[in-house]
Amino acid sequence: MSQSRRQFLNSLAVSAGAAALSEIAWAESNAAAYPLSCNQYSWITFYARDGRDWGKDPDASLTEFASTGLKAYEPAFNHVEEVPKLLPLLKKHGLVMPSVYVNTLLHQSGEATKSIESVLAIADALKPADTEIIVTNPNPLQWGGDKNKSDEELVEQAKNLDKLGAELKKRGMILAYHTHDVELRAAAREFHHMLLSTDPKHVSLCLDVHWVYRGSGNSQVALFDIVKLYGKRITELHLRQSKGGIWQETFTEGDIDYSRLVNELNALNVKPHLVLEQCLEKTSPKTMDAVRAHKEDMVYVKKVFGV
Repeated sequence: MSQSRRQFLNSLAVSAGAAALSEIAWAESNAAAYPLSCNQYSWITFYARDGRDWGKDPDASLTEFASTGLKAYEPAFNHVEEVPKLLPLLKKHGLVMPSVYVNTLLHQSGEATKSIESVLAIADALKPADTEIIVTNPNPLQWGGDKNKSDEELVEQAKNLDKLGAELKKRGMILAYHTHDVELRAAAREFHHMLLSTDPKHVSLCLDVHWVYRGSGNSQVALFDIVKLYGKRITELHLRQSKGGIWQETFTEGDIDYSRLVNELNALNVKPHLVLEQCLEKTSPKTMDAVRAHKEDMVYVKKVFGV
């Protein structure tokens, strides 16, 4: 039986939608298979509080990291030369690296080209580590300043973010868009434009739960609205908790209802890669060292996420 033009177009749309959902499901199933990881930034803050320098002696730092029982590590790379220096240490300490964090500068065309080339070089160097997720935060114009990017810069940034994601996809890798609080300013225009103007097959979301919460004025309403809007694109979670708006030493019960988050993600059949990032700030409690804190983090993650 011949199809009408509308039926034909609808069938194409359904096929395209199924393909997109297949891409998302692939990312979810892979992310869920990774062991609980921890970002290096939380360790930087614990070390700094004690007057120590995380990474000054990388072998000693990773010895403490591995002593917690953590099996996966999410470092931040600025230059491709850093990758081969880290890989032997990960092997020595029995650590895997499912994801890495990189900063990018994508809102200016000339700088964006250099930034994309840098990330792709890092991605190629990561092949021996079987890393699959590249988390990126396109840098704000002024960290901590009050200047927002222009509309033209946001359009340029989204175009380059999608381009980077497409190139990483060719390498069998996933690009996960990450934010801090500044992207939530001005009606969250930067945050929403990056997700609405990029292809889900190229750009997924690393939901940094507490930065979204803080960036929206300590609002769980805003946080869970974002989960409702973009939940299917979440490939990774950065996990942090506060009490009374202050970051705590351990990931535990507090301002953000993580049990609800788990339930909502389960309802979407989304199983993201879990990455601890329980950092300290000036007003955080001081009762334990980094090793003990991260051991306690792991207990609560298992309780809430079942991993």
